[in-house]
Amino acid sequence: MQLTETRLTESHRPTLDQALEAIRTRAYWSPHPEHPKAYGESAPADGLAAFEALRGTRFDLKQPGTDGWAGGEVSPYGIELGVEYPHPDPDVLLPAMRAGMPAWREAGPELRALVCLEILARISARTHEFAHAVMHTSGQAFMMAFQAGGPHAQDRGLEAVAYAYAEQTRTPEAAAWSKPQGKRDPLALRKTFTAAGRGVALVIGCNTFPTWNGYPGLFASLATGNPVLVKPHPRAVLPLALTVRAAREVLAEAGFDPNLIALAAERPGEGLAKTLAVRPEIRIIDYTGSTAFGDWLEANARQAQVYTEKAGVNTVVIDSTDDYKGMLSNLAFSLSLYSGQMCTTPQNLLIPREGIATDTGRKSYDEVVGDLAASVGGLLGDDARANALLGALVNPEVKSRLEGAAELGEVALPSRKIVNPDFPDAVVRTPVIVKLDGGKPDAEPAYLSECFGPVSFAVAVDSTADALALLRRTIRDQGVMTVGAYTTSGETERAIEEVCLEESAQLSLNLTGGVYVNQTAAFSDFHGSGGNPAANAALCDSAFVSSRFRVVEVRRQA
Repeated sequence: MQLTETRLTESHRPTLDQALEAIRTRAYWSPHPEHPKAYGESAPADGLAAFEALRGTRFDLKQPGTDGWAGGEVSPYGIELGVEYPHPDPDVLLPAMRAGMPAWREAGPELRALVCLEILARISARTHEFAHAVMHTSGQAFMMAFQAGGPHAQDRGLEAVAYAYAEQTRTPEAAAWSKPQGKRDPLALRKTFTAAGRGVALVIGCNTFPTWNGYPGLFASLATGNPVLVKPHPRAVLPLALTVRAAREVLAEAGFDPNLIALAAERPGEGLAKTLAVRPEIRIIDYTGSTAFGDWLEANARQAQVYTEKAGVNTVVIDSTDDYKGMLSNLAFSLSLYSGQMCTTPQNLLIPREGIATDTGRKSYDEVVGDLAASVGGLLGDDARANALLGALVNPEVKSRLEGAAELGEVALPSRKIVNPDFPDAVVRTPVIVKLDGGKPDAEPAYLSECFGPVSFAVAVDSTADALALLRRTIRDQGVMTVGAYTTSGETERAIEEVCLEESAQLSLNLTGGVYVNQTAAFSDFHGSGGNPAANAALCDSAFVSSRFRVVEVRRQA
């Protein structure tokens, strides 16, 4: 089947136009259904069957430079996937990827965008299959894997395409230039302006959100004319391998070189990302993961434009509230979702030691912490509901941090073990809340470093002013992806907002309903700011795409 430009335009130009309008207005919009039933009556069974059929197979993408096979993924739910993926010889694969660039560049921004939208449409049609792949590589519960790994990830990919198209078409393709010279004939030139990709883009995938975090960079680079080499996290290869396969099929059907996208799976302990990152062919890098490796990339991959999302210490300031029950319920859900294994999950809860004013009377620090612990306990009291919210711990390191948290301070809410009857080998644990004193002059207090996983610190501070000072220090020194705050004071609200504006942090105020501080909506919310140490880029904005290409001008005598 061949994909003509006419067919692609008829199928996807309306969607592109809607996406462009959405990033302009920041209103709610999504073309990808969130509910599993929206994909057809047979879709759930078909998706599970497709996933099961992948297990124990060799995932051959027929890409050049395959010098062996790598794999070994084991689901956090305890099952072996047994899939083998192509291991690359960069000396062969990277030149082959670059060979497709001229035709991809000549296609222009619109056709590239439409091809990307066709890839996303193919992925969307297989959302149930992708959901199982995400679930069994990340440990997310199925419904979260379905939504975050499916439609929400696809939305982020489409958002990146929209920004890429908008930035590339900001400059006209051609212009007639004439400069008057008085009595002499004017100087006249014909000028063309071409958006040209920088070179091969490397996407270094993460374990927890392989598609949600991977799609923005992948589609931003592809839409701006760059080949994309996808290097997944070794424990979460399958979702991105499925993505690469879908993209290669669409590129070939549209008449382009399928090697514009390829997969690079690594062998155990190989450190392939570090090898690839400094190759001269790699001109763009997208990375989500630890601060240590993100810092290394920024310092050493000097030939590339590097986009990083690293660790942060997300903070909530609790000053006062006019909906105490709603605040507790909202925070309990935020702390519990996916066992706190989100880069946006709150870690530090800054609470004045003298307590807070609420609609149910003044509450002491101990009462606030105790009531929050009770709210989390009530939310997760039913094991079936707990399994649906918590998922599984993604790796042993998270379990180790959780078990060590009790030694850091007074435990307000102990973690408990939950059995998943469908996957008895899954490691499922409820969150722990630890009380800490923010007034102690510790050189390196535990709350000033990320403790990734289901661990939160209720930090007692002397006043709201001290909470804001600690918030500022946290953003500046450690970085945050999210800040939350609860206050009924207009003056305090302005003070919190000023800290976030000055230190470049995304802020959510007084959330008590069905929107949570650790969730962001594509086309409307910015994920990260790019302005503090947690991330040097935001998903998505113009800055995220504009350096992935350069406008090359050719002048001709008229």
